[in-house]
Amino acid sequence: MCGIAGVVALRPGVKPPEREELGRMCGALRHRGPDEFGIYRDGRAGLAHARLSIIDLSTGQQPLCNEDESLFIVFNGEIFNYVELRAELESVGHRFRTRSDTEVIVHAYEAWGDQAFERMNGQWAVALWDAKAGKLVLSRDRLGVRPLYLAEHDGRLYFGSEVKAIFAADPTVPRGLDPRGLDETFTFWTVVPPHGIFLGVTELRPGHVRTYLADGQVAERAFWRARYPEDDEREGTVFRGSLDDAVLAVRSALEEATALRMLRADVPVGSYLSGGLDSSLVAALGLRAKGEKFCTFSLRFEDAEYDETEFQRLMVRHLGSEHHEVVVSRHDIARVFPEVITHAERPILRTAPAPLFLLSKLVHDAGIKVVLTGEGADEMFAGYDIFREGKVRRFWAKQPSSKLRPRLLERLYPYLARSPVSQQAMARQFFGRDLARWREPGFAHGTRWQTTAALRRLFHPDLRAAMGRSDVVAELLGTLPMEFARWGYLAQDQYLEVRTLLSGYLLSSQGDRMLMAHSVEGRFPFLDREVVALADSLPADYKLRVLDEKHAVKRASDGLLPREILQRKKQPYRAPDALAFVGPGAPEWVAEMMSERALTEAGVFDPRAALALWQKCRLRADAGQFSNTDNMAVVGVLSTQLLHQHFVRQVPEAGPPVPIRTLIERERE
Repeated sequence: MCGIAGVVALRPGVKPPEREELGRMCGALRHRGPDEFGIYRDGRAGLAHARLSIIDLSTGQQPLCNEDESLFIVFNGEIFNYVELRAELESVGHRFRTRSDTEVIVHAYEAWGDQAFERMNGQWAVALWDAKAGKLVLSRDRLGVRPLYLAEHDGRLYFGSEVKAIFAADPTVPRGLDPRGLDETFTFWTVVPPHGIFLGVTELRPGHVRTYLADGQVAERAFWRARYPEDDEREGTVFRGSLDDAVLAVRSALEEATALRMLRADVPVGSYLSGGLDSSLVAALGLRAKGEKFCTFSLRFEDAEYDETEFQRLMVRHLGSEHHEVVVSRHDIARVFPEVITHAERPILRTAPAPLFLLSKLVHDAGIKVVLTGEGADEMFAGYDIFREGKVRRFWAKQPSSKLRPRLLERLYPYLARSPVSQQAMARQFFGRDLARWREPGFAHGTRWQTTAALRRLFHPDLRAAMGRSDVVAELLGTLPMEFARWGYLAQDQYLEVRTLLSGYLLSSQGDRMLMAHSVEGRFPFLDREVVALADSLPADYKLRVLDEKHAVKRASDGLLPREILQRKKQPYRAPDALAFVGPGAPEWVAEMMSERALTEAGVFDPRAALALWQKCRLRADAGQFSNTDNMAVVGVLSTQLLHQHFVRQVPEAGPPVPIRTLIERERE
C-alpha cells in the first residue's frame, strides 16, 4: 500500500515537471508510505511514489519500468491474483526481475493493453506512463477501494492518491469548495465520482480506465460494471443453484478471498474485530488460513450505547487471538477530529471515522501493517436496514390503507433511541411519505436523501442559490445503466448504495483515509472480485429472506462462529456525534470554528442559522439527546469549517523534504 502522484504536461510548450514539486508530492503522502520514496521525470511527465512495503520488501521499490525503460508505473494497492497472472505472462515469454505485483501490472499492460485491468483481482490506483507514445494511463479498482484525484491547471494534469499532494505540487492551483460537491455531500453523505469537493478537482470513477494521448485527446471507459439478475434471467447474471448450493458457494468464495488477503503479504496480517457477524467471520477465516494465532484489534466506547465489548471478547476467546483494544470517549473524538478531516479531505456528517483513526493508530503501534476487515458485506449481501426498509415500504405501498403492514416498520432500527418501536406515529408519518412512488428508482433511498438534504437550510443564501440551479438526485438517477429497470428492487437498492455510500464514504472517509493516516493497509474479503460477482448473481431472497438480512452469509458462518454472534441483532457501527463537541471539556477549536467570524469568513453557512443550531445543541447538552438531523448538522458544519480552514484559508505545510531513494530522470521531449 502506498501513495502515488504525478504531473504531466498536456500540450507542447508547457513547463515540464520539476524534481522539487514531485518531492513535495511525495512529502504530502509520507503517511501513506513512509518506507521509501521514488521519482521518475522526463521532459513531459513526472511520477512520484511513497511506499509502504508489503510485498517483495527488498526489490519492489517504485517507479518501476519494463525492460526497455519505455513504460513506467506508480501503483497504490495490491493485486491479489498476481501470482496466477505472472505465471500466465511467463508462459508467453515475459521475464521478471522482481517478485512484486507492481511488475506484473507492467507486463500485463504490455500483453493486453487496458483490458489487463479486467483480469485483475485486487484494490488499486495505477498510473502508467508510456514514454515512447507520450501516453498516460490511469486506472482505479472496481469498487473504489483506492482513491485517485485529478486536476488540470495551466496546461498540466496533476494526479494523486490524495488532494493534498496536488496542492503541494503547485501553490497556484486554485483552492475552493465546490457547490456541487457540497450539495452531493449534504444529500448522499459524500460526493459521487467523478465529482469532487474542491473546485477543479475530480475523482476517477471506480472500475474505469482513463487514457491521455499525446495529441491531447482523452478516452475513458468502464472495464467493470455491476451485473444483477434481470427479468429475463440472462446467462451469467443469475445463480441457478438452490439456497444450500448458494451457502456453500458463499463460504468457499469467502474462504478463498480471505486466504488470498491473509497469505499474500511479506509482513504479518491482523484483523479488525467489531464483534459483529462480518468482522467475526473474516477473523475466523483468517485464522483458518493462517493456521496459527494472529492479532485482532477492537474499538470500545465509554458510551454503553455504542459499545460491543461483550461480543468482541467472546470472539477473542473463540479465536485465541492476541488481542488489542482502544477505549474511545467523546473527548477523544473531539480531540482528533481536526486531524480526521485533514486526512478525509471532505466534509463528513458522522463522527464514525474518528474512532477508526484511533484504531488504526493502535494497529500501527502494535507493529502491524495490514488488517482484514468485514467492510462490504452489508452492501453485497443486503445487510443494511435501508434494504429492509425499502422492502417493507413497498409492501405497505401496495395496500396503503392497511393497518397491519406498517407494523413491520417496528422491526427496523431497534438500536436507535427514536426507533419505529418507540415512536410509532412518527414512524408511520416519516416512512409513509411518497408511497405512491414505490416503483421509481431511488424510492428506498429517498427518505435518507430528503432528510440529509434538509440540512441545506444552513447554507449561505448565495450557496443555496448556486445549488438551486441543479438537482443532484435527478442527475444521479439520470446516469443509471440501461439495465437498471430490469433488475429487481433489492438489486436496484444495492446498486445505489454501492454507487453512493460505499466508495465515497465507507471506503474513503471511514476506510482508506483513516487506515493510511497511520500507514496501515486495509484488505476487504467481501469486496473480492469473485465474492462480488457471486453476491450480485444471487436471487434476492437468498440475501434478504423475508426480513432476515445477509441470510446466506449467516448460514455460511454456521460452525465457524459462536451462536451468540450468529443470533445477535444487528448493531451498525456508530459513535457519539454532536455530544462529542458540546459541554465541559470541549476543545477550543470547536468554539473557534462555530464563531460568527469563522462562519462569515468561510462563507459556506448562514452564520445566523449555524449559530442558532449551535445554541440549540448547547442547551440540550445536559439531556444528552439530539435528533438525527441535529447530529448530522453539527458534524457537517464543524467538518466543513475545518476543511475550509485547512485547505482553503491556509496553504497546507509541505513538511520536511523526504529522502528520495529511487530517482530516474530522462531527457526526453
